[in-house]
Amino acid sequence: MQPCAPAESSPGFLYRIFRATEEENRRVILKMLDPDPAARLLDLGCYDGQLTRRLADKIGTSNISGVEVLPQAAEAARARNIQTVEANLNGPIPLPSGAFDVVHANQVIEHLYDTDVFASEIRRLLSPAGYAVISTNNLASAHNILSLIFGRQPPPAHVSGQAIVGNGFNPLEGGKHANAAMAHLRIFSYVALREFLRYHGLHCEQYRTVGFYPLPIPIARVATRLLPVYGAFLTCRVRRA
Repeated sequence: MQPCAPAESSPGFLYRIFRATEEENRRVILKMLDPDPAARLLDLGCYDGQLTRRLADKIGTSNISGVEVLPQAAEAARARNIQTVEANLNGPIPLPSGAFDVVHANQVIEHLYDTDVFASEIRRLLSPAGYAVISTNNLASAHNILSLIFGRQPPPAHVSGQAIVGNGFNPLEGGKHANAAMAHLRIFSYVALREFLRYHGLHCEQYRTVGFYPLPIPIARVATRLLPVYGAFLTCRVRRA
């Protein structure tokens, strides 16, 4: 998913930390991937395919598929030689069962209202030996807890499909979603994501939190090792149970 731009014209410290943390999360995702030139990769919510290509390069595969709801973004992904299907991830995905060895979904599940269908579809699409890497915001992160203590809206918990409001410390405060599909609908806590995936028959074999706002990346790495429950992003690798 493509995040919205900051309201200010010149990004400040918090915005730079935010973007650096997003990139740190992408690096963690890449570390969870196994090299396998024969692997069939599926990126759910592939947007324009930039990250999808990075995933494929890490795996070493040329068998790359994507699913994207936005027609213009899907066309951009196709221009990167990604077999892209236009579909809404709240419903059944028009692809065959067991057809993919690696399924990826970064910053997607929080945008969906039917997360149960989404998780069930991930399990259905995975090959028997396949795995999925899923990443999303952490409702239980330190900055979200502090936001609530001071009566402010946790940054990933959007209250509008048009604008980002409710927390002056949010570097995206006052910005607008590019479209309604960019708004967050369901935010998981550290415990809830793993239990939710287990309920849908997906066993978590690696689980990381990434980022600890407003700490710079090197310090955040230490903080998430000591206090993983409070990291900014939840990132897990799962297999069919």
